[in-house]
Amino acid sequence: MTPSVRPVLFSGAIATVCAVAVALAVVAGNRPQVVVAAPAALPQSTATFTPGVFASGDGKVSTKPDIAFLMVGVDALKPTAAAAQRDLAAKAAGLIARAKALGIAEKDISTSGYSVNPNYVGSNSSIDGYRASEQILLKWHKVDTAGSALDALVQSGGATTVSVGFALANPKAVQAQARALAIADARTKAQAMADAAGVRLGQVMRVSDLSSYGATPMYGNFDYAKGAAPSAAPTQIPVGELDVQVTVEVDYTIV
Repeated sequence: MTPSVRPVLFSGAIATVCAVAVALAVVAGNRPQVVVAAPAALPQSTATFTPGVFASGDGKVSTKPDIAFLMVGVDALKPTAAAAQRDLAAKAAGLIARAKALGIAEKDISTSGYSVNPNYVGSNSSIDGYRASEQILLKWHKVDTAGSALDALVQSGGATTVSVGFALANPKAVQAQARALAIADARTKAQAMADAAGVRLGQVMRVSDLSSYGATPMYGNFDYAKGAAPSAAPTQIPVGELDVQVTVEVDYTIV
């Protein structure tokens, strides 16, 4: 080979190497990338479920009430609102004085309602005066004589409307008795369900009282017409018994 040919071959070799390098770079650039990632850790559950037997129970205790609530009212109808108020004030004062004479303490006398309104009559709703009315709530602790107390408030106290209801002055002791019966009832039901399911009851997880307690007694109404003649026979108000009911839910574990 002549010296003039050798540089040409060397240059061609270099060009060939560069071309191959470029080709490899292009192929590498077009090759799809593969990403290998480790699987993400699954979240840990924080909620736990404890299997159990859940039962509700009911308990009822019947007992004689020891307090009567006497609702007595007076009203007045006059041409003007001011005159109706004055007349009502005099009647209410007489009724309250009679209640105190019966032995009702001042702390057991409270106003439960008071109103003064136009008195509408006729089809065209014309006003013929103003009616004022007041209702007074009395606590009567001698439940067996509630009838005679009502007679005195109507016949010599001037009450024109009365109603009476009975309750327990302190119901907590009776509620506790009913609650114990309700829990025992829930236990009986839970045991029956556990036996049917082939499991054994464990310890108590939770006890919930689902009862709604109210101190408002149920009233019976007795309306007296104005100017009615006193009754020869005393008013009869049978006392009877009150039912105190409690409902509970008891949750047991399974062992």
